[in-house]
Amino acid sequence: MRVRATDARRAAVLGSPIAHSLSPVLHRTAYRELGLDDWSYDRFEVDEEALPGFLGDLGPGWAGLSLTMPLKRAVIPLLDEVSETAASVEAVNTVVFTDDGRRVGDNTDIPGMVAALRERGIEQVDSAAILGAGATASSALAALARICTGEVVAYVRSAERAAEMRQWGERLGVEVRTEDWAHAARALRAPLVIATTPAGTTDALSAAVPERPATLFDVLYDPWPTDLAARWSGYGGAVVSGLDLLVHQAVLQVEQMTGRAPAPLDAMRKAGEQALASR
Repeated sequence: MRVRATDARRAAVLGSPIAHSLSPVLHRTAYRELGLDDWSYDRFEVDEEALPGFLGDLGPGWAGLSLTMPLKRAVIPLLDEVSETAASVEAVNTVVFTDDGRRVGDNTDIPGMVAALRERGIEQVDSAAILGAGATASSALAALARICTGEVVAYVRSAERAAEMRQWGERLGVEVRTEDWAHAARALRAPLVIATTPAGTTDALSAAVPERPATLFDVLYDPWPTDLAARWSGYGGAVVSGLDLLVHQAVLQVEQMTGRAPAPLDAMRKAGEQALASR
């Protein structure tokens, strides 16, 4: 066990910007459900420059940290150990402080994506499409390495991004073909479409949703639904949301930080839904 779950401990989410984060809602809900009444979970605005000092100032009462942009890569040199999953995409979103004081980094986004898809009955696909080519797209590729048996087509906006996605594919053992974003509507006929782009980017694709769409995984959760997700669902397609991803990756974080399993998935999801509805 990495931490002493009976002791009062602290955890937090770090990033910049961070005010929008739902992580405190999810983790605090988990602590209540698990009876960890002395545990606390906060949020801190921390950028890359401030991260080393923040970590250096943490006391022995800390159990772990959740990291969002722009810290997922910046934290790696500051850790004692990085999991194979995190190393595969050069991104850490979870830091656990062990009983002997070591900083261990992991990436729960990747197994969180897989778990969110499996919850919708998606165990395996023979091909897939990714919209976008940023950090989340590389995590999506790593998730597809576990469930996709064939080609992944990535729709990107530049030759540089296309080259990066092909390199990630080689590194992860995924067959990747890239297409220009101008042809992104073609992606919508894939058995699985993973949209990793910022809010509003895919709105123009809504009119191209086929009459019998398969599965869309849109990593956004606020605002929700996106135009694409709403049209997709309206045509009877399966939709996996960014909240699904957020909850599943948070479940894994809670289990790692507290040493308690299983974390209360349903209660955490309900709390997240209520928090979003109140915005």
